Amino acid sequence: MISGKTTLIAHLGYPTETFKAPMIYNPWFEQKGIDAVVVPMGVKPDDYAAFVKSLFRLSNIRGALVTMPHKVTTTNLVDELTPTARIAGACNAILLRSDGSLLGDQFDGAGFTRGVERKGRPLQGARAFVLGSGGVGSAIAASLAASGVSALALFDTSSASADALAARLRKHYPELEVTTGSKDPAGYDVVVNATPIGMNANDPLPFDIDRISPSTFVGEVVMKSEYTPLLHAAKEKGCAVQVGTDMLFEMIPAYLEFFGFGTATADELRAVSQIKY
Repeated sequence: MISGKTTLIAHLGYPTETFKAPMIYNPWFEQKGIDAVVVPMGVKPDDYAAFVKSLFRLSNIRGALVTMPHKVTTTNLVDELTPTARIAGACNAILLRSDGSLLGDQFDGAGFTRGVERKGRPLQGARAFVLGSGGVGSAIAASLAASGVSALALFDTSSASADALAARLRKHYPELEVTTGSKDPAGYDVVVNATPIGMNANDPLPFDIDRISPSTFVGEVVMKSEYTPLLHAAKEKGCAVQVGTDMLFEMIPAYLEFFGFGTATADELRAVSQIKY
């Protein structure tokens, strides 16, 4: 039950139809007796900056979850960024601090890498390929670098985005082999689709599935369906896979701590989740 005392967490993005976070957070809040609620708010890019400024004038707002297409833009709308968010060049969490200032953080990458490692796939020394250098792709690349991968390939339809991400990675991880410009996934241990490709039923696969081996680990960020066409194709090849919502479950404990609501395990969150596709 939402009351006049309920604390609000905004879920900012556009469009909102594929949002899954409210179906995880809100059942967990209810079970724990926490008077808070995650509310989806569809905001188009042209309206976003003005909306964020007004949103955080509310007296009962604690913070916001930020998703596509606003993660990069958000870095310029907060007062301070954590080091993780600066490296990623993207922000997916905003906290309203007691002094009225806004702190931006980034948990996408940590959610992704924690999920991979919990499935028994070590990242130390692995060769990784990330398609997409926007907010989520940049965050995943940053966390893969922090996890100790030996090589990281980046591809984006905007070569400038991929090159800018590569430059940030090289600055913080000078020993890491970083390459850009090729869409060929051959020879990589971990391949990640961090693009919106797969949101629509008629989307092509983001890369040539014939170019990977059955030992390749394939990760997805699209959450419209549990198993996207890419993941179906990867499973048919014998690849181990990670669905988009796994990243979400793994990052939520970090979000809860960030917002001051305690913590949870991914398994506890799954037990109460009401996710539907």
